[in-house]
Amino acid sequence: MYGDRIKKHIFTRRVDQFFRDIYDISKFFRTFFKEAFKRPFHFNELINQCYEVGYRSLPLITLTGFIIGIVFTIQSRPPLENFGASSWLPSLMGIAIIKSLGPLVTSLICAGKVGSGIGAELGSMKVTEQIEAMEVSSIHPFKYLVVNRILATTITIPILSFYCCFIALMGSFINVHFEESSSIITFYQNAFSTITFIDIIESTIKAVTYGFTIGFVGCYNGYNASQGTRGVGRAANLAVVYAMFIIFIEEILIVQIFTWIINS
Repeated sequence: MYGDRIKKHIFTRRVDQFFRDIYDISKFFRTFFKEAFKRPFHFNELINQCYEVGYRSLPLITLTGFIIGIVFTIQSRPPLENFGASSWLPSLMGIAIIKSLGPLVTSLICAGKVGSGIGAELGSMKVTEQIEAMEVSSIHPFKYLVVNRILATTITIPILSFYCCFIALMGSFINVHFEESSSIITFYQNAFSTITFIDIIESTIKAVTYGFTIGFVGCYNGYNASQGTRGVGRAANLAVVYAMFIIFIEEILIVQIFTWIINS
């Protein structure tokens, strides 16, 4: 009897905490859109955050995209050769990389690198009371710290995504060139022959959505960190885990929506 009461109490507390978290997230979301269109606009800080998110991620994005292009091409060649359709390899690479792999891989890399960095940075500022100090110095911390970082990830990650697609296709071309001595012009013509305007729109929407998710999740967990240095590590970890989980959910939803649009 006593054990049942404890279980019921724990369950009730978890339900209460769940709805409390939903309220806090919706409030954070509403505050972002409220502050994003209000003056003052910190353009210098926005450019600085775009630099931190974009330029500092280029080496990792370049290496990962290049390897993905080569590996995916190597793995896709034998099945296509078995059906006598090896000439469709560039088209397959174009569809797979531009529609799915480019935005998804870029966002997962940035979720690990950028999302954890944002969560740790804001979490450290929160537990050391630097955010409260900014309020005393007449600087709106939410506007300066959160809005600029979310906008930076939303703007920069789509650019990184298309860059990753280009590098991945270059890696794919190198493999195709060594196997078939195909020219780069022929390869890219075949790669983009089956890509439509809707595919580009879908890829762009994915990248923008993933970028916003990474920035929002990282800022939310960092800005609401507590419990000292332990809370900083927890904020960085949750920023990565939650961002990746939400990105996979968004991938499923966006693919389903565009599949419905194309088939309707």
